[in-house]
Amino acid sequence: MSNALVNGLAGAGGGIIAQIISYPLQTVNTRQQTERVAKTKRGGRSPPVAGGTLVQIFKVVRGEGWGGLYSGLKPSLLGTAASQGIYYYFYQVFKNKAEAIAIAHRNNGRGDGTVGMFSWLVVAAIAGSFNVLLTNPIWVLVTRMQTHTQAERKVVEAKREALLMEASEINFIGSTLQDKLAQLDSTKPSPYGTLHAAREVYNEAGITGFWKGIIPTLIMVFLLGALAKLGATMSTYPLLVVKSRLQAKQEIGGNMLRYSGTFDAIMKMIRFEGLSSFYKGMSTKIVQSVFAASVLFMVKEELVKAFAVLADKCQKFRLNIVK
Repeated sequence: MSNALVNGLAGAGGGIIAQIISYPLQTVNTRQQTERVAKTKRGGRSPPVAGGTLVQIFKVVRGEGWGGLYSGLKPSLLGTAASQGIYYYFYQVFKNKAEAIAIAHRNNGRGDGTVGMFSWLVVAAIAGSFNVLLTNPIWVLVTRMQTHTQAERKVVEAKREALLMEASEINFIGSTLQDKLAQLDSTKPSPYGTLHAAREVYNEAGITGFWKGIIPTLIMVFLLGALAKLGATMSTYPLLVVKSRLQAKQEIGGNMLRYSGTFDAIMKMIRFEGLSSFYKGMSTKIVQSVFAASVLFMVKEELVKAFAVLADKCQKFRLNIVK
């Protein structure tokens, strides 16, 4: 088994375990990122989302049960396995090529045979780009499923406001209105699975809809290669928020805060919500990223060792058979 395949499989396994453990934080963070609240006219600032990460988690559990924290988990696990597997596979492939080129240059009297920092950044960026291009459709579906309840709640709120406005215009408040409001309040989110999300994305934007948010994601790939994990999370977080908002159901923003593309999203966020909107949920993301990365690398390295031991035993077994 090639070392590229071993690293790919180990990365996929480590990614799955890290994703399962940290998924509730990811769900809450996605909802924080995609929440759109226009600036108030007087204060000029968007009202903050009530409560911190733990409060948000309890809020989801109380309103949707524990399953609400794991909305979209199945495609997410598929995406994580594919994403980490593809990344570490191609990273190892291009790493081997870079090392071979460095040795060849040394043999020709150029360099000392080591791979420079710039070459490592290029290797990481290429592997990351392959990963993004191949797995972005999965993450579009995951984001949709994570924000489905949030979008449906916004639709119900809009209908409630329309009913109240209509009643105020005709100066009517009666049992009929109260019944309609009670019916809206008791409305539960409709079932929303992976196929439903896929059909919805395709109906809205065709096949290109599965690559929404690809531009800010590719930009992050190249920036992530040059920065440490914590620093990268902080510096690229605005792009992550833009990506999540593009991939989420647009009903979340009502009629005013819908986005047609990356530039439109950035300009509307600045105009209607202010610069602080680019950092919604960042504390949750930092905790989730560091925690998930720690689990991923720990599990990945252990799996690489296990694969090496297994390969060694298989080799000895084959030699014994030949003897």
